[in-house]
Amino acid sequence: MNSYDSIIIGGGISGLLSALVLSKSGKKVLLLERNRNLGNNCNSYSVDGYQVDTGPHAITQLQDGGPLRYLMENYFDYLPAFVDYGDYFIRDEDGLKEVPTTLKGYLTMDILPRKDRLIIAQSLTKMLLSWQFGTDISNISVYQCLPWNTLSPDTKEFMDTFSYFLSGKSAKETSVQRMFVGGGFIEEDIEKDVTHENNEHQYIDKFKKMSYVSRLLNNNKVNYNQYYPRNGLKAILDAILYSLPENVEIKTDTAVENIITVNSTAKGVVTKEGSYFADTIIYSGFAKDLPKYTTDLPASYISDLSRIKQSKALTIWLGLDEEFEEFNYVGGEVWFKNKPFWAMPISNYNKNFAPGGKKLVGFMFSIDGNNSFESEKLDAYNTILRVYPGINNYIDMVHYQMTIPEKASVAINGFIAETVTPIKNLYLVGTDVDDRSMGITRAAYSVVKLITVLKKERIIDS
Repeated sequence: MNSYDSIIIGGGISGLLSALVLSKSGKKVLLLERNRNLGNNCNSYSVDGYQVDTGPHAITQLQDGGPLRYLMENYFDYLPAFVDYGDYFIRDEDGLKEVPTTLKGYLTMDILPRKDRLIIAQSLTKMLLSWQFGTDISNISVYQCLPWNTLSPDTKEFMDTFSYFLSGKSAKETSVQRMFVGGGFIEEDIEKDVTHENNEHQYIDKFKKMSYVSRLLNNNKVNYNQYYPRNGLKAILDAILYSLPENVEIKTDTAVENIITVNSTAKGVVTKEGSYFADTIIYSGFAKDLPKYTTDLPASYISDLSRIKQSKALTIWLGLDEEFEEFNYVGGEVWFKNKPFWAMPISNYNKNFAPGGKKLVGFMFSIDGNNSFESEKLDAYNTILRVYPGINNYIDMVHYQMTIPEKASVAINGFIAETVTPIKNLYLVGTDVDDRSMGITRAAYSVVKLITVLKKERIIDS
């Protein structure tokens, strides 16, 4: 019989990190991935001599208390090198301007009308002070906290754009808390996962709230604490793979068809190649799709999973001649007027990402899922040509990607699943199991939560 201690369903970043944790805890692990390649949204590959990532990325919270930092320090044998992300800019018809991160910054941001700047600054301060004194702002939308109907069209587009990039949804569905976290005003960490004394965590949390408010009101610039892997996203993937011990078996091109359960307890999985059995099953696929793999879930839980909201993203990678000078900076930029996008010239981190004399830039668009891929591609490409006049004369390579950057949007009235499921011995990880941060960091948070649960249930040692 094909027996293991643990089976991981899915070979994306969450599944691979779970396999690393369990195997380093002495478990015999089987990881099953339906695709040929591992990593999913955490990977890089070659296109006509350029190394593209699976969408532009910034790796957040690599300081002490950050989830990926915690996992690297405790489980990695090989560490990827990171470089400072750089600066964030807003682009308008007059060029680039730094994204505001202080109260003074919002007041002097001349891309928006002065009246709207005052409204945003006042609303920001009011919400942050309310949060400091215990108000739950996770269910207050950006739309609700502003006198929306009095704002100019540009300001509405500005707030909607940043809401989309931080949550995948509009200002009506994005919480103020998500805006604060994504904007760097509030920093998150894993203390609530690893701090055993609840009173101690509450004290630390209260102290931090006071420090964030003070930092905002005193106009101290927020440290984004964001980085980029020097050798691209594949450097993180490779570091995990090189760190996996021999007690991990990986099968790619192997899709799980069913999760075997007996008396509402997970026992194994069924694939076309055969059945595999284990005491612990970790599911890192889309939580929304879990009912496809088992009939033992309660109707109420299935209903909750159906509330998970998702968004799609289109990335266009352009290889450009170096003579085109609009991207001579380190960091990223946002265009917010009429078809918003986030652009990131990643070859400025590592010139080896592009052939000699070339540069590589990724443009990520949040797209309407009701439109065809071809129409979205055309609209997005024409937007780039419109925003950067003359860029078409410098284009050497064009490559398109369609992804679901987060398995669950952090949206008001949406749903984020928990690690523990109604089925015994079946656990979830992934960006639909934790609402903190974004991308790879968010996936890492979910794995730290998994570690906490598995230690509590004595599946792995404390």
